[in-house]
Amino acid sequence: MGQQQLLLIVLGVIIVGIAVVAGISMFTSGAAQANLEGVISDMTNFRSNAQGWFRKPVSLGGGGRDFTDVTLAAFGAPSSTDNGTYSISGTPTATSFVLQGLGTEDGDDDGTNVTVMMTIYGDSVATNITNR
Repeated sequence: MGQQQLLLIVLGVIIVGIAVVAGISMFTSGAAQANLEGVISDMTNFRSNAQGWFRKPVSLGGGGRDFTDVTLAAFGAPSSTDNGTYSISGTPTATSFVLQGLGTEDGDDDGTNVTVMMTIYGDSVATNITNR
């Protein structure tokens, strides 16, 4: 009878250990996904502001349908939020610029946090997620 009880205790400890590891893995994956969605949400808001700035005449503090001189401050975007840090990647052209968002979580355990690149045009957008 003692051996059965010992076997059940060992089996119970193994099952609990596996459940804890699985729970930690699920939490980490969920945190990375939530961070990715937060970065995309921030960048979508920034995109709307940038496109509004693009359409606004220069005399009213806008870009005058030209992204060449765009900065984050020009359309009121912060360089960082709780979700990540943001910057303009490359050199803006008259018709577009690339907004980069670097999240705070590493979704695929490669040592690089979630990264979103959004090419913003005056009337549209193209999004590329490089690290989930």
